[in-house]
Amino acid sequence: MTAIDDSPVRDPAALRAYMVRALRDQDAITTEPVAAAFAAVPRHRFAPEAPLDVVYDLHRIVPVKKDEHDLHTSVMSAPHLQAVMLEQADIEAGMNVLEIGSGGVNAAYLQELVGSDGVVTTVDIDRDIVDRARRCLDDAGYGQVKTVLADGETGVPEGAPYDRIIVTAAAWDIPPSWIRGLMENGRLVVPLTVRGTTRSIAFGRDGDGLVSHSYRLAHFVPMQGEGAAKERKALLRDGVVVQTDDERVPLNTKALDHALDSPRREFWSGAAYDMPDELEWYLTLHLSSPARLHASEDVIASGLVDASARLGVPALVSGDSIAYRTRRENEDTGGFESGVVAHGPQAEALADEYLRLLRQWAQNHRRRGAATIRFLPGPAPSVLPQNTVLKRHGIVAVSWH
Repeated sequence: MTAIDDSPVRDPAALRAYMVRALRDQDAITTEPVAAAFAAVPRHRFAPEAPLDVVYDLHRIVPVKKDEHDLHTSVMSAPHLQAVMLEQADIEAGMNVLEIGSGGVNAAYLQELVGSDGVVTTVDIDRDIVDRARRCLDDAGYGQVKTVLADGETGVPEGAPYDRIIVTAAAWDIPPSWIRGLMENGRLVVPLTVRGTTRSIAFGRDGDGLVSHSYRLAHFVPMQGEGAAKERKALLRDGVVVQTDDERVPLNTKALDHALDSPRREFWSGAAYDMPDELEWYLTLHLSSPARLHASEDVIASGLVDASARLGVPALVSGDSIAYRTRRENEDTGGFESGVVAHGPQAEALADEYLRLLRQWAQNHRRRGAATIRFLPGPAPSVLPQNTVLKRHGIVAVSWH
């Protein structure tokens, strides 16, 4: 359900009220302060060029700027995701908050949450985006929000320390400036990308590092500037892409494309399939040679690649073979059963590893919030422990309970 689809009206105030009710119904809004912020901010004033049915749709973004390849470099995020992250942030009146990645409307929500005694600073690397945010904030009555043109990698140290830092772009790493800029009892909410999978993680300080309070599914445009991710992508054929940020993963484009032409083999785990966001997070950290497989609607419709790859699916690759997750209906496993699609000479070996992980997750970790995520800054140990991912500024370590 989205806010606009079921609403017979086109009045912004009525649509805003309807949006808040719908966000409550979907548990994106769970507290009164966040509900009040969403009810107060005239969201459409931050996207005057967009139709109201798009602006107030719970799950739709509003494109703001694209690059020369027609890829989004800035969007106004969907209300559902913004509400989830603001709930994760647990903002109180009077706080000092830094937003990294400007759009305008989220900074307005932040200002409503901190109130007249609080301070909100929003920073972006793109002059066009900062200028647009400034115009929209002034037009909507939020002139007290500070806008800064700078690379978010460095933060805004002159305004530190911050009670909360909210990042509204997908970050591949956590730079030292963000941790230094956070109060001892502060909280960092960041869409962190690990092996191609992004989750909005609410971190608290833990000594010199960070430990998670919660994590949620998230999709954002990537960071620009110094914090940009260095990913490898292999276009196997039109509409089929494999990507990874792990240098150890072999991406032999020709061989993997040839593997797709080999017979499709399906293997079934006998384990329940549900909560795909939790399952994908587990797979991302446990697969020995992980990548992410994306396929277009045309390719999926042709039957070459399963529908699970529509938004990207964790894949296990070797030099000449590939395996990825699928599902089928099975009442014996609670409605759906997890399985694996594999192609290439090593299909069976890759499927065996993948199936083992599907069964382990279903047996031991099939619930919300089973993972604890830590960020440990500084040089990495000579041997990385299991479920640990090396970043430029430290390591991400994940444990499951």
